[in-house]
Amino acid sequence: MTKTAQFPARDDLYTTDLCLWTEEQAALLRAGRWPDLDRANVAEEIESLGGSQKAEIRSRLAILLLHLLKWEFQPEKRKYGWRATILEQRIRIDDLIDVSPSLQSWPGAVLAKAYSVAVLGAASETGLPGSVFPKSCPYVIEQIRELGFYPGTPETDVV
Repeated sequence: MTKTAQFPARDDLYTTDLCLWTEEQAALLRAGRWPDLDRANVAEEIESLGGSQKAEIRSRLAILLLHLLKWEFQPEKRKYGWRATILEQRIRIDDLIDVSPSLQSWPGAVLAKAYSVAVLGAASETGLPGSVFPKSCPYVIEQIRELGFYPGTPETDVV
């Protein structure tokens, strides 16, 4: 005996299978079946896309700042992996802004919050007390996003 898949009722699809719901809504949009759309939830999902991009930029900025702090405050422990992470986060932030140019000012708007998160991570990962790090971000957003910017003493030997 084979099992047949049980699909949720159409009204419950949004809460029970988001992927299937999005595929169905996309098909309805393409077919121009406006009355059949779940308009309230479609609108909510579209709005959440912008929020997701903002959250991703904020998260990537915190990771970038964390590694810049480690780079500056533990120069004797610098690693190529730190540099790779710094470059990757810069590129990913730029990619998100390329897709949504209206978010150009967002990294600057969330810099203080991202820096607070970065200091907590830097203190945890380095073993240094949080008081070692400046209370406010010592870098301006243009430096943070600049591909060639590395704070602190020039690198001598990165392992």
